[in-house]
Amino acid sequence: MQSLKEKYELVIGLEVHIQLLTQSKAFAPEVNSYGDLPNTNVSVVTLAHPGVLPRANKTTFDYAIRLGLALGSQIHRETIFARKNYFYPDLPKGYQITQDKTPICTGGEVIIQVKEENNREKRIGITRMHLEEDAGKSIHIEGEEESFIDLNRAGVPLIEMVSEPDIRTPEEAYWYLYEIRKLVRYLEISDGNMEEGSLRCDVNVSVRKRGETKFGTRVEIKNINSFTNVKRAIEYEFERQTALVEAGEAFPQETRMFDATTGKTYSLRTKETLNDYRYFPEPDLTPVVVDEAWIESVKAQMPALPRALYKKFTKEYALSDYDASQITDDKATALYYEDICKHTQNKKAAANWLLGAVRAYLNELTMEISEFPLSPTQLAGLINLIDEGKINNNIGKQVFAKMLENPAKTALQIAQEENLVVESNANELLGLIQNVLSKYPDKVLEYKNGKKGLQGLFVGEVMKATGGKADPKLTNQLLMQELSKI
Repeated sequence: MQSLKEKYELVIGLEVHIQLLTQSKAFAPEVNSYGDLPNTNVSVVTLAHPGVLPRANKTTFDYAIRLGLALGSQIHRETIFARKNYFYPDLPKGYQITQDKTPICTGGEVIIQVKEENNREKRIGITRMHLEEDAGKSIHIEGEEESFIDLNRAGVPLIEMVSEPDIRTPEEAYWYLYEIRKLVRYLEISDGNMEEGSLRCDVNVSVRKRGETKFGTRVEIKNINSFTNVKRAIEYEFERQTALVEAGEAFPQETRMFDATTGKTYSLRTKETLNDYRYFPEPDLTPVVVDEAWIESVKAQMPALPRALYKKFTKEYALSDYDASQITDDKATALYYEDICKHTQNKKAAANWLLGAVRAYLNELTMEISEFPLSPTQLAGLINLIDEGKINNNIGKQVFAKMLENPAKTALQIAQEENLVVESNANELLGLIQNVLSKYPDKVLEYKNGKKGLQGLFVGEVMKATGGKADPKLTNQLLMQELSKI
């Protein structure tokens, strides 16, 4: 019997709201700051006092252009702000300033990798990106009859990024959001924290029989606050909608909310149409013209992007997909790794140290890479010391620990001060090897009779005699020479 997943497919589009890291709000002079005391960052402009006028924040356009360039979008040369009218208790003006018919960007794409499907790549198209202002925040306390309003968030600049209905699975939706968060952090236009509300997501979901081209009835799930909950909400909606379709029941186009406790969605209201909002041009703001010089100035300041770095690390540096993905997941880590690689040829060892000993140290102390006491040059010096054979890997771990205690010193300085430099004097090593072989004549005989695994015993004894400082390669070479003479 054909399962519902075989019979039906999901059609998903995401509307992502990205709060921008500007110093002031979108159209008002007050500070844009998260976590301040309620209602402290509110001006007469935000409160819509009579006679006050909004003024567009240029940095919001810089950030939107930056995101548009990163996604290959078309950046429109003239945009006109509009009023989106609806009553909401935490929107003092009674309307939201937004872009309606003239968004700052259209087109472009986000390329995702679906990890659950062997890193399958998929391109998700972008319909539009437009600038707008956020509303305040309603606070409902369980058991209280009253609700509270915090208007600090009212007027905070947003980019609303609307995808094409190209997403077909909950996993694709998850990785789409993951890529957007990573990208806005690389671009330094938003911190992307869903738990703080600086990245919020509305999910549009419908189902249809596989092979059909007509869309089913769409529902919108509002303000989901985590990647995992986006997946859960979509999974629940698939079950709910397919059950209704299978039963022959019609259901309305509506707005729903997701309850993270129950894992279910519930109806909030029937879906508004564009006519309900009564859009009209904002009379208090002039059109904004974006010329070529403006775009070029933003382009000149664009950082390296995660996808380009991932390709570089896998193609040029021959890192595995896992290593490259882990390193590029965070901009500061990727740039730290790039700096290491400027001072060492061993790119793989640089990745191993970064994802191993360095990450373990940071995790233990709950630190960011920016707080790590050793510079990329110092870590590269340690890697080079090992590659040159002056210390081995085990001693390298000791030197690393000493460097963390004495961040002003180089790996070579510590290795020399602690007498940890590998013993590579052939004559001295030869004498030690001869002493070991004379100490174990019975083991030498067993080795000559075919028990070749005893070579490790002899090497271990030499290492013990040198405090682990013997050059392993030279030790093995000299050992084989001596054993061949017996």
